[in-house]
Amino acid sequence: MLPWLGAGFGNPSSLYALGREAQACIDDARDRVAAALNARPSELVFTSGGSESINAAVRGIVRAGQLAGTARHVVTTAIEHHAVLHTCQYLERFGVEVSYVPPDEDGIVSAEAVVRAVRPDTGLVSVMLANNEVGTLQPVAEIARALRERGRVLDRHIPLHTDAVQAPGWLPLDVRVLGVDALSLAAHKFYGPKGAGVLYLRRGVPFLPQQTGGGQERQRRAGTENVAAIAGTAAAVALAEELRAAGTGRVVALRDRLAAAVLDSVPRTTLNGDAVRRMPNNVNIAFEGLMGDELVEELDRRGVAASAGSACASMTWEPSHVLMAMGQTQERAAAAVRFTLGHETTAAEIDEAIARIIAAVAALRATSAPPAAVR
Repeated sequence: MLPWLGAGFGNPSSLYALGREAQACIDDARDRVAAALNARPSELVFTSGGSESINAAVRGIVRAGQLAGTARHVVTTAIEHHAVLHTCQYLERFGVEVSYVPPDEDGIVSAEAVVRAVRPDTGLVSVMLANNEVGTLQPVAEIARALRERGRVLDRHIPLHTDAVQAPGWLPLDVRVLGVDALSLAAHKFYGPKGAGVLYLRRGVPFLPQQTGGGQERQRRAGTENVAAIAGTAAAVALAEELRAAGTGRVVALRDRLAAAVLDSVPRTTLNGDAVRRMPNNVNIAFEGLMGDELVEELDRRGVAASAGSACASMTWEPSHVLMAMGQTQERAAAAVRFTLGHETTAAEIDEAIARIIAAVAALRATSAPPAAVR
């Protein structure tokens, strides 16, 4: 990124040499990201992050369908990130009906349930690839195949979008294998810069730009490009693919070591989400009798970074909508804490984290225990 923050600070839309160099950087970055996704470079739009990529996909595809008179309905799931849920709620204010498909108790939505919710006027289906809270993997490729079958019956194509923000560096992201029409990424989730993202839009998918004012990104997203962030995103994508191939199995072993130790050593704990069909780096555990946010604060004092839900929602606490959709009680949802591992996490760090988690839970339960009866 550094060259494009200094001497290479040219506007890629300009014709002078600095501008042409900046545009060449963007073109190279688009080629590299496209290769990682098995997409055409022309099918990629660089954005300011995952939320914008999701907003652009959901609003852009549905709005285009509304103009064509074919979209009055959206199908999504009850466990999506708020970037999807709040965008769907926004569209409801403009007459779009939305079906929110619930997951099973393990946090997985079935392809059958998704397709069952499709109507003749469905303009978009949006299902995340991996859940950001409990880490469960959704059957996106299976949903894509089922939607194609349903589309043949309805004699129309039903666009499928996936929020794949959690996936790079952990899961394969071949858009042809997934069968999706749109896919959203956020660079900071795979060690890239914050404030940078990618939207894949399959060629031919109707799309109405949501940000206007210029002709950048093939007239799909106006605004002078953030050249340095785009360069960083492309470098991070390549690194993420290398890490996925080399280190995912090692992290899975550490994940399972952390989960097993906490569940075995700490009484009244439960793993949230399917134990196998989950992200390689995600552990979400409910600690009965404790408030997740209080445990997160205690862990932070002990040098362990964890989350009581989505990082985007942590400033305004409420029980996890994901766990509530999975049928958990409000008490269990409030008691959940999420631990995530990285490719640099070591076995020694996991063992130290286990010890600190056990101590933190014991300390909180000791202070919250009812006083002994006085004789």
